[in-house]
Amino acid sequence: MADLILITEMDLHASLIEKWKPFFDQYDPYRRGEIAIEDFMFLLRHPQIRAELDPHTLTVLEIKAADPQRSSVSYQEFVNMMTYRRNDSFRLAVESRDTDHWKRPLYLSDPTYVTCFQKMVRRSAREFLTDDIDRQFYADRYTCCPPPMIIPFITLLEVGCFVYYCTESKMFTFNGPVPASSIFIYRPDKRLELWRFILYMFLHAGYVHLIFNVIVQVLVGIPLEMVHGSFRIALIYFAGILAGSLGTSVFDMNVYLVGSSGGVYALLAAHLANVLLNYSHMELGILKLAAIFIVASADVGFAIWNRYTPKDEVPSVGYTAHLTGALAGLTVGLAVLKNFQQKLHLQYMCWVAMAVYLGCVGFAIFWNVFYY
Repeated sequence: MADLILITEMDLHASLIEKWKPFFDQYDPYRRGEIAIEDFMFLLRHPQIRAELDPHTLTVLEIKAADPQRSSVSYQEFVNMMTYRRNDSFRLAVESRDTDHWKRPLYLSDPTYVTCFQKMVRRSAREFLTDDIDRQFYADRYTCCPPPMIIPFITLLEVGCFVYYCTESKMFTFNGPVPASSIFIYRPDKRLELWRFILYMFLHAGYVHLIFNVIVQVLVGIPLEMVHGSFRIALIYFAGILAGSLGTSVFDMNVYLVGSSGGVYALLAAHLANVLLNYSHMELGILKLAAIFIVASADVGFAIWNRYTPKDEVPSVGYTAHLTGALAGLTVGLAVLKNFQQKLHLQYMCWVAMAVYLGCVGFAIFWNVFYY
């Protein structure tokens, strides 16, 4: 049955190519496979082409053509846009509604029928997607069903654990309590208890530590999960968490480790790298990069100060997770966020990123087994 469906889709795609190729070739006499953007606008006005398009698809094609940095459109891009190809995970993230509900599509530039939820979705599209067509598609189709669950659930657990240990220790400071006796905390003398390499993320060393991580998870993590889906964001997040504990076990072997900074910085680094690669398409891209870099630098600086400041009752907590988590975001995370239009297992760079990440993880495991 799966093969039959696949063949049917391929045949349909081939028939559409045959149908549209003559129209495209009218503006491509030298068969270069691309046409000037001005010719593309004329092509969109062709009666038969317009008859094939619903209002939403026509709008996103016009948005693509209006990009001032675009001078031409290839035939493959034209076919992809006409067939409206999207990967499975993106379809899940922006679950389509029934056709009857789309008599009047909601466009990014349309001020009518805008609810608070739609404003939030449009803001997420502008901030966390780099392509105008994808922004348009997401803003029109996202239904929040299923809603983002991974990051909110983790955040609630982190806040709950912090409240519990504050109540238990009767301590509430900017750098404490550090629950050294918790079964979750990563401790170098408890490395054989493997769950500590992951579950340390639920504990935090003081309210400053917790507040920063919660803010990033809410303002960055939840919108990323809305856009890219729970699986991909969980993959990035836990890759950063594992990189944080393994990196600490190699580079700062004598400290404890708490907090979700590894996962937070994995998400943050992946998103910022994606913005940096596409900053010309982002609103105030450079200013946002600068602001987030300053805030993140202050957080890392505070973690370093907290690590090396002598304390009588509070054990030292490492900061290496911030750095190794960010490196995980720049490998696994960037590959995942950059390729949301395609299936990950088909992307060469995703395999390279995973190989680099798994190589580092393998080295850290080898270090823990044979060095200690």
